[in-house]
Amino acid sequence: MLVAGVEGTEYAERAAAEEQTAPASRFTRLSRATFVGGVVLTAALFAIGGWQRRWIADDGLIVLRTVRNLLAGNGPVFNAGERVETNTSTAWTYIVWFFSWLTQARLEYVVLGVAMTLSVLAIVFAMLGAARLWGGTSSALLLPAGALVYIAVPPARDYVTSGLESGLVIAWLGLLFWLMVRWSQAERVRVPALFGLVFLAGLAPLIRPEMTLVGGLALMMIFLAPMPESRLRPSMLRLIIVAVAGLLPLGYQIWRMGYYGLPYPNTAVAKDAGGAKWEQGFTYLWDLVGPYSLWVPLLILLLAGIVAARAGRAGAGKVAAAAEDSEEAGVRWTARLRTWLRSPAAVVTLMLGSGVILTVYALRVGGDFMHGRMLLSQLFCLLAPVAVLPVRLPEGGLRSISAGSAAFAATSLALVGTVVWSLFAMGTTAITTGTKISSSGIVDERVYYVLNTGHDHPILAEDYLDYARMRPMVNDIMANPNGGLLLNSPSFMFWYVAPPPQPIPEDGAGHTVYFLNLGMTSMNVPLDVRVIDPMGLAYPLAAHTDRLEDGRIGHDKSLFPDWVIVDTGMVDQKPWMPWYLDEKWVTQARVAMSCPQTHALMVSYRDELTWDRFKHNLRNALSFAKYRIDRVPKYEIQRCGLVDPYPQPPR
Repeated sequence: MLVAGVEGTEYAERAAAEEQTAPASRFTRLSRATFVGGVVLTAALFAIGGWQRRWIADDGLIVLRTVRNLLAGNGPVFNAGERVETNTSTAWTYIVWFFSWLTQARLEYVVLGVAMTLSVLAIVFAMLGAARLWGGTSSALLLPAGALVYIAVPPARDYVTSGLESGLVIAWLGLLFWLMVRWSQAERVRVPALFGLVFLAGLAPLIRPEMTLVGGLALMMIFLAPMPESRLRPSMLRLIIVAVAGLLPLGYQIWRMGYYGLPYPNTAVAKDAGGAKWEQGFTYLWDLVGPYSLWVPLLILLLAGIVAARAGRAGAGKVAAAAEDSEEAGVRWTARLRTWLRSPAAVVTLMLGSGVILTVYALRVGGDFMHGRMLLSQLFCLLAPVAVLPVRLPEGGLRSISAGSAAFAATSLALVGTVVWSLFAMGTTAITTGTKISSSGIVDERVYYVLNTGHDHPILAEDYLDYARMRPMVNDIMANPNGGLLLNSPSFMFWYVAPPPQPIPEDGAGHTVYFLNLGMTSMNVPLDVRVIDPMGLAYPLAAHTDRLEDGRIGHDKSLFPDWVIVDTGMVDQKPWMPWYLDEKWVTQARVAMSCPQTHALMVSYRDELTWDRFKHNLRNALSFAKYRIDRVPKYEIQRCGLVDPYPQPPR
């Protein structure tokens, strides 16, 4: 009887325990299903929205020109024989090249698919990271919040398939955020996983130069935080971390300086990324924030995140306990700081701080000419920690008054507000000027090219043949088999062609096209046609001119074509030279180009790449980057101390 009584008591206790755990188990399954459904729905909405607005920008076609040269064996260059890095994202160039080589598919379709995939993965990574941040699906329903805000912003969907590196940047940010949260919450950090994380963070300068800030801060956190238990000493682990993080970017940096003769992409020189245009920067910020009232969801989610964090204390228990232990042991504040660095709060600080600092940088340089594009990564950083929000149901029912129920009400209202705002923003058109560029210089790039090409989805290079001057350019190249310099005319129907001097070489003198729209131009001509631009993205001579004070942002350099007549060696006399060019200016440009520093700059990327040339470029890359010339030939002659062939008469 006694045995039977004991067995009955144990059975009753086990049954009671099962009754208590059954609701928790059912809630976990519900929460998990809700979270997975939210991720799938949000990713699908982003993919559908990106596909509906599919296109490839003119700047996206610039990347494909470099990929064409890589596939042809000419190296990572825009024009064969000229080592110029025209793409800001090194990683994006080689990713597109790899998948183009692997699939042998048409380049436009390759970049379309890769960009779409990475953009959607970015949303998934951010939501996974936020779910880990809020404690997973065991304690709350995790519903899309910040992720909905991001995909509702029209520019975010515009640049899903633009051919630019936007998708790669946010995918890298999302993956870094997710892995950093996992690292901060892990009871035991595995050394191989840690090395994978630091390698990912070290890729930052190859993703985009300004992402070095995010990667550098993440690496600093990992380096200063307590090292995981290992057979290796902490000092040795930190040394290996530095090596793993820096080996690839440092190796590429050395190669870049020797190969291109610059410490960063030529695009940074062309756009003077170190310059300051604060007023234009604030104009650019409001151009994104104002039309969509973007401050509304950001404020809502900030308050909701604070409430949810106070209610849930997600991941804070471990840090608080460790801090208390440190205090009891009398450990210095530096030790407590190191402990805090490996915490979810530190990761949130990393993302929010990076978003703010990158926004300040964008304000300083004046933003961009493409609506919203240069602020998308900043917006992604700010929204990542609240990509999903936890809805914790009150334990005592909806009528009970507790901290949990207050958090439930706040997060529920925040989610409703987010959804309402998203429905408003997703259909908003911020810029209605169409093909007209306003005084701010900012334009809705996708709509601009849709209207100017007449194609709803300009993707293929030939779609841009319907853009002004493109078909006449192709026809004029075919009509001049001996070569020449093509300069655009005021008419959309023909180009001015400066012919080569006599005698014409057997293979012709080659064609050079001098035009602003590099992408559509270069992708509609063979690789043996040299394509350069007055702004300097693919033409260092123009890139190294001084920035125009009141020029359009992103287009505030413009080299006079007189220099190009000299550089290409075309006929420089009337009537063969285009009528609007000045023989006097051309002669002065020839003298100006004899400046020793200018000559050294030009041979740095045109000379055959020998070991001596590589070493010379490596030593002088920084001085080449700082060098500037005056775009007016006679002023450049004065700057360099040369003899003007047309001296000024005495006053």
